Amino acid sequence: MLDLLPDLFDEYQQILELAQPLFNDYGGKTIFSGEIVTVSCFNDNSKVKELVATNGTDKVMVVDGKASKSNALLGDMLAEKAVENGWQGIIINGCIRDAGTIATLALGVKALGCNPIKTEKLGVGDVNIDIAFAGLKFKAGHYIYADKNGIAISEKKLTLR
Repeated sequence: MLDLLPDLFDEYQQILELAQPLFNDYGGKTIFSGEIVTVSCFNDNSKVKELVATNGTDKVMVVDGKASKSNALLGDMLAEKAVENGWQGIIINGCIRDAGTIATLALGVKALGCNPIKTEKLGVGDVNIDIAFAGLKFKAGHYIYADKNGIAISEKKLTLR
């Protein structure tokens, strides 16, 4: 399968919400989905670092970096750790770095752009709180679906017939 969202919208249009098309694809995995785990942070990826070290099986991390483009919230080492721990993908309202390496990993990654500057690690940020960007409200425990066509969310897990 090369596309997911068109098929999902054909079957579930009334219960899906589509994000504004703001994101670029960076990961080696272009189709991904899972239960949402949220992070809210600003120029500090401490919480992202903590989460990629946990079991991410069937989960997608959604990071509200407040659209900051001054630092990268994800780099190759954290992305590799996410793959090791079974994360399906990471969507960042902000930037990543090490884009060449991340493109080789079996991880879905969407972000606003790239910046080679890492963040400070001050332990600042919140996990599993409601966040909003790209015209959507992301809630921990809801579900997210992504491919080259965009990003969509639903309250429950959807499967194609």
